[in-house]
Amino acid sequence: MKPTDIGNPDYFHKVVDCQWACPAHTPVPEYIRLIAQGRYGDAYMVNWNSNVFPGILGRTCDRPCEPACRRGRVEENQGEKPEPVAICRLKRVAADFKEDIRDRLPKKAARRNGKRIACVGAGPASLTVARDLAPLGYHVTVFDSDRLAGGMIRSQIPKFRLPESVIDEEVGYILDLGVDFRAGHRVDSLKALLGEGFDAVFVGSGAPRGRDLTIPGRKEAAANIHIGIDWLSSVAFGHVTKIGRRVIVLGGGNTAMDCCRSSRRLGGEDVKVIVRSGFEEMKASPWEKEDAMHEGIPILNYLVPKAFLHDEGKLTGVLFEKVKAVYSKPEGKPDEKPRRSLVPTGEPDVAHECDDVLVAVGQENAFPWIERDIGIEFDEWGMPVLDPVTLQSKRKDVLFGGDSALGPKNIIWAVAHGHDAAISIDRLCHGEDVHDRPPPQVNLLSQKMGIHEWSYDNQVAPEQRFKVPLKDLTIALKNIKEEVELGFDPELAWKEAQRCLNCDVQTVFTAKLCIECDACVDICPVDCITFTANGEEGELRARLNAPATNLDQALYVSAPLKTARVMVKDEDVCLHCGLCAERCPTGAWDMQKTLIEMVDAGPGARTHIRTNKKISRKAA
Repeated sequence: MKPTDIGNPDYFHKVVDCQWACPAHTPVPEYIRLIAQGRYGDAYMVNWNSNVFPGILGRTCDRPCEPACRRGRVEENQGEKPEPVAICRLKRVAADFKEDIRDRLPKKAARRNGKRIACVGAGPASLTVARDLAPLGYHVTVFDSDRLAGGMIRSQIPKFRLPESVIDEEVGYILDLGVDFRAGHRVDSLKALLGEGFDAVFVGSGAPRGRDLTIPGRKEAAANIHIGIDWLSSVAFGHVTKIGRRVIVLGGGNTAMDCCRSSRRLGGEDVKVIVRSGFEEMKASPWEKEDAMHEGIPILNYLVPKAFLHDEGKLTGVLFEKVKAVYSKPEGKPDEKPRRSLVPTGEPDVAHECDDVLVAVGQENAFPWIERDIGIEFDEWGMPVLDPVTLQSKRKDVLFGGDSALGPKNIIWAVAHGHDAAISIDRLCHGEDVHDRPPPQVNLLSQKMGIHEWSYDNQVAPEQRFKVPLKDLTIALKNIKEEVELGFDPELAWKEAQRCLNCDVQTVFTAKLCIECDACVDICPVDCITFTANGEEGELRARLNAPATNLDQALYVSAPLKTARVMVKDEDVCLHCGLCAERCPTGAWDMQKTLIEMVDAGPGARTHIRTNKKISRKAA
């Protein structure tokens, strides 16, 4: 293998698995250390610069960072269920305990640059575009049919999960940047909007249409059959304040979990979630399912709805067919994964009585307001055909992001799309190649404070994940606006922060200083360091002190040493504890913090400015 190029910004980025997994690439270990130091405002700003909505995401994020957390892997043999660091809930800590940070936010542009940008929809993707472009002097106009900005953040997430005050605060930070918010303004024609002379239009209208179930009885019992996302919006805006005593929620995603938990608070005493798939195959996040069951809501699986039962138009129940999962490999394709099919078990159909049904079986995009003769191409599913890098449609001045771009996902993906679209718009308006994307800025800084002392706490805490306290159910279920999760207090936050392995503090090796004494090998607690003859990656992985079987994780390979051997470190299980650097007698090992910051729209993202002023990645 060739020596590892640690000057490549992608190398250590991938080693910081949580940051790599986050669509907005938030520097997770950096803000967790700041929380441990009680520097909540600093931790909040690290988040705000990346993910825009720390308080909102600290309560609602789908947490793609947590399955990637190295803590879960290194604890695999210590318990039945290794738990990652509570990254998401620590983000909330920064928001809950920060000081007033308004003086640290960007200011309104002193003057406009003459460019006008329209954002359709005031959800997280459009608000991110506005946040990135408004301080640069763009005149950003955000249109939304609702009277308050926030989009699905405000209309589809129940207040017992996300208080209105948190939404108002973080949406307000963006609108205060000089954004022109047109509340109550529905865009009915993209052609007409383009005719107003905007330099670019960003479509962040979400996936506003819930899928329906066209099975027998749907029309007859329509009065008590509700589309989940529409019903949640009606609840959010106070149009719906009660529901029947017996409720069935159809669907297994996060929307279904919000529907069933909201029903419990609006009068539903017998609430069930009924799903056609298996429990593990449900799209809902594991913690969403746990929260629903904690509130006494059963989840019934492998039941396919066949008909809505009614008595002269009054809903009485739902009839289900029992199914089972059967897996089979496609014919002639033995290497492909088995495909799952749901087949009837042959058992009698079962009926579940109910007074109301909430249908939460998926969401769809709806673009009736986009004319098909203005240069935007749609695929066979009615989705816009987009450049996956720039998010531009076939008409280059119209971009899409969030759920309207790639179908329903989550808030953090919408934020990432907003950042990417803002770069595209900025470069487009300055006549630059939109495909030329700025590299991240990377710094490697030694953490050495003495011969064997570091500027970070490198002790590996043995504790298992701490639980977030919850409000007593007798109180929580009485008020749909009563926040259920209490969040970590500073003491619990400090304890949970200690579980972070500081994966951004890297073990950096200097081959010319190594005397091959193997002291680092002897002291490594997880046997991730090996001095051996070089070879092809496959066979080299197999003969390390601890075979490196996770091919998704890199091997750190040094230049040849004096004996022609190489140092090989498996990044998969390294604890970043620094014991190798403490034990090394020659300083061949050093602990260096790698701070990776993505470049947003603005001077650092434009080619001619980066070239003229030499604004580029700071080489390690």
